[in-house]
Amino acid sequence: MRKAPQQERTKATSGINLVCQDHLVSGKKFTISEYEPGILKTEPVPENLSHYYESDEYISHSDSSNNIQDKIYQVVKSYMLDQKAKWIIKEKGSGRILDFGAGTGDFLKKMKSVGWEIEGVEPSSTARNLADKKELNLKSDLASISKTKFDVISLWHVLEHIPDFENQIKNFSELLDENGILVIAVPNYNSHDCNYYKEFWAAWDVPRHLWHFSRTGLQSKLSELGFSLLKEQPLLFDSFYVSLLSEKHKAGKANYMNALYQGSKSNTKAKSSGEYSSIAYFFQKSTKTSI
Repeated sequence: MRKAPQQERTKATSGINLVCQDHLVSGKKFTISEYEPGILKTEPVPENLSHYYESDEYISHSDSSNNIQDKIYQVVKSYMLDQKAKWIIKEKGSGRILDFGAGTGDFLKKMKSVGWEIEGVEPSSTARNLADKKELNLKSDLASISKTKFDVISLWHVLEHIPDFENQIKNFSELLDENGILVIAVPNYNSHDCNYYKEFWAAWDVPRHLWHFSRTGLQSKLSELGFSLLKEQPLLFDSFYVSLLSEKHKAGKANYMNALYQGSKSNTKAKSSGEYSSIAYFFQKSTKTSI
């Protein structure tokens, strides 16, 4: 893969200047603008960022099924755990995996059940406590992880939350085996559902999502950091769930019919364009890195 050109560490100017609202916690508005080609940044970044995760509705840190929306999420989550395990087993067979941003630990529990050695990092004490009940000993930060090399490091909808994501990717590179794989799943702002819902697109999720990636933006950045792309795996259910949340942001209530239509339309258009709502990227360490 062609190495991306070095970019200045300041915000680029391209005319992108989208104002989005935090619909989960504060109701405050934030600006999304271009940081470098293919990568957008949320501004300002709150000093007390952890406060913006303090909501019973933040489903990633919960195992709740209190309403139909949560029930849909948990059913899809269960199915996707099997799919994620199959994707990784297809690439690596068996080995040792680190899940960074492990949430309540269900993915690691699945990988353990199919014979993998597991470790996980989850900053949220609430989520870690739920993982403890599943006999998973998640660590609060990367410094607490053993230095034994990993065959796979996964970040399922996590990279966009990390303030210093470039430095963290360098850390992951050090922890990966020579032929190790880095799996990164993130939303894609070039998808149909993003273009349709615009500032109401739920996957902006400001200010928790500090970064927003296009396919080319993420691939160029990972190439710059010493990784080559193995494959892209679309996360087909994300377009429906994100559309459902986006309908609620836009109209104040969930319009299931239009969410189903827009989610389906997004996946259909992406069959030719590749611009799915969310994509899991499988990267491998390059033999020569630029780190």
